[in-house]
Amino acid sequence: MLNSTVVRSVFVAALAQFALAGGPALAQPQAKGGKKIVCWKDKSGKVVGCGDSVPPEYQSSATKELDLRGVTRKTTESAEDAAKRQAQERELADKKAAEQKRLADQRRQDSVLLNVYSSEQEIDAKRDREIKVIDNQIGQAQGALKNAQTRLIDARSRKSDAEVARATAEIAKLQKTIETKEKEREELRQTYTAQKKRYQELKGASRGATAPVPAAPAKK
Repeated sequence: MLNSTVVRSVFVAALAQFALAGGPALAQPQAKGGKKIVCWKDKSGKVVGCGDSVPPEYQSSATKELDLRGVTRKTTESAEDAAKRQAQERELADKKAAEQKRLADQRRQDSVLLNVYSSEQEIDAKRDREIKVIDNQIGQAQGALKNAQTRLIDARSRKSDAEVARATAEIAKLQKTIETKEKEREELRQTYTAQKKRYQELKGASRGATAPVPAAPAKK
């Protein structure tokens, strides 16, 4: 924003120059098509001059247009300030659109949740079935890992470098599989815990309470 004290002092100086150049007529209120005074500032925000037009080197600066009585008739922001404002507006619009999409997705998920399950027990049963599948996969991998470890011991005793290499690679692969499945199992538990909680909230809302909308996940 242009500093009013600085603008006034520069305006008075410019008006005096106009009066010297144009005589008493310039002291009258501005008429249609009459003269005007424009004040401009540099990139630091300091008012550096006033006149009847903005110098070429300050065309992208913020300005304030006044009539010959010193009344502000028009203001413009600098190109830099305009770019910042537009960037902020775009950011706000993007955030608003993202939030609207999140809420729409949540409504769809809520609808599916209520249509798929008729009770909390059904959620628990489905969770247990899926966890059992993963448990079986982990058990199979653990059995294979035990066999690979036995083969590795045997290969080392026979000093078979090729078999040692194969057994070592298989052990690493199986250990990675077990680790991945254990992580998958924990994520599955967390998913069903969240679903059950949301289901309880929605059922509470159907009985007269208000189901809170889950907050957006925190950015990592």
